[in-house]
Amino acid sequence: MPRARQLSDKEQHARSLVDAPLWLPTVAGPEAGYRNKAKMAVGGTVDAPTLGILDRDLTGVDLRDCGLHSPGLTAALDRIADWSSDAGLVPYDVAARTGELKHVLLTESPDGELLLRLVMRSTALEARVRSRLPALLAAVPGLRVVTINVQPEHKAVLEGEREIVLTEHSTLPMRLATGVTLRLGPRSFFQTNTLVAEALYDQGRAWVDALPDVRTVWDLYCGVGGFALHLAAPGREVLGVEVSADATEAATVTAAALGVAARFVAADATAYALAAPDAPDLVVVNPPRRGIGADLAGWLEASGVRHVVYSSCNAESLARDLALVPSLRPVEARVLDMFPHTTHYEVMVLLER
Repeated sequence: MPRARQLSDKEQHARSLVDAPLWLPTVAGPEAGYRNKAKMAVGGTVDAPTLGILDRDLTGVDLRDCGLHSPGLTAALDRIADWSSDAGLVPYDVAARTGELKHVLLTESPDGELLLRLVMRSTALEARVRSRLPALLAAVPGLRVVTINVQPEHKAVLEGEREIVLTEHSTLPMRLATGVTLRLGPRSFFQTNTLVAEALYDQGRAWVDALPDVRTVWDLYCGVGGFALHLAAPGREVLGVEVSADATEAATVTAAALGVAARFVAADATAYALAAPDAPDLVVVNPPRRGIGADLAGWLEASGVRHVVYSSCNAESLARDLALVPSLRPVEARVLDMFPHTTHYEVMVLLER
């Protein structure tokens, strides 16, 4: 489908669900080479591994040449596949339930640095990986962080609970054009399209800076602090709430490095809001696809919060949530094509009481 048609379909879909008086021009971004993250299932054999997906027969299909990945990811995946073969990392055979290497998860920063996670069935080959680590770092010069993630269960789960960091560094700096450098740990969430993510944070900052008397801001579902750190400004107190302690620790370090007044709490966003004695002037929500849900929406409706910035990757759950906050009306909205060549997109809405 031509890109122009993709964009118009997404705009039409968003507009049919969200009744905003002003729609800003859609942020398109590049149509190829835009993904900063590769999530590759490992198949094939130790001598000829595949990195990509498994077909219906559980046979590996190699997708190292996927046109969505950045050139840096494509080049690195070839070298990682060769290295895993040389290191004797046997691909996990789902049908036979044998082998060790399940997934290769690779993230690239704007500076070309890389974070690699090797998802293994066990730690049986940890010593071998450690001994071959110098060869891997030599083959892939941009590698900053390498970990083993242990996922022992035989089920379609991407990663396990245990993470073993093998390198000196444990975080990947994401130096954004917005002037903020975020720090990604192995489990940290970051938008897969860096250029569109920068536009997302820029839009949030522009909306909030244009509002009068925004002195207190909460960023719920803050991750590593994307919105919170972009909204921090003199005379403004910013609080980020995120269930992942690793993410809030990374965000705290970033805030200190930037010298901004932003603090972060590891907690469930809904539980934190419901327990808080006071409400801020403005709330940012960037929830998972399911949306914020009835409890948090009910709190927002009753809270007296004057403005909300809602960033959503699912316009349908956004529409359901907006129906639960009738006192907060859309003022402006914008579609951001975070995921070209799919039906998915990001949509941002500025709400005013």
